[in-house]
Amino acid sequence: MPAAVAQRLLSLAAVALLAGLVALAVIEHQGDDAGATTQPSGAVAPGGGWYSALAASRGPAGDAERTTCGYILTNNSLGVTHPVLPCGARLLIRFGGQTVLTEVIDNRLKSAGRQFELTEKLAFMLGLDGTQEIDWRFAERPPSG
Repeated sequence: MPAAVAQRLLSLAAVALLAGLVALAVIEHQGDDAGATTQPSGAVAPGGGWYSALAASRGPAGDAERTTCGYILTNNSLGVTHPVLPCGARLLIRFGGQTVLTEVIDNRLKSAGRQFELTEKLAFMLGLDGTQEIDWRFAERPPSG
C-alpha cells in the first residue's frame, strides 16, 4: 500500500474517531436532563400572558358518553370542551390559585354562556362552582430529546 493512501486512511480514521467522541459527549449531555421532571410551561398570550374566559362544569358524564374528539367520558375524566380549539390541544387552566395542565377533549358545548366546559372532576379539583372566569393559555410541549 502506498504511503499516501495509508496516510489518508489514517487521517480518515482519526476524523471518524473524533466524530464518534463528539457524538458520545452530546448524547451524554442530553442524558443528564432525561431523568428530570419537566413541568410544562405556557405559551405567553398577548398583553399579560393569559387569556380569560368563562367556564363551568359540563356536569356528570353520561353512560358511555362519547365526545366529538372520540373520548369516552367517565367520572374520572379530566379535560375541557371548547368549540374552536382542536382536539388534543394542551392547555394550562388557572383558577383559585391553582394551575393545571389539561387538554381539549370535546368541541360541543352542552350549554351556552361560556367558552369552556370542564369535566366534573376537573372543575371539582379547581374549586370551580357555577360559571366563573378562568385564565388559560396554550401549554408548550417539553422539548423532545
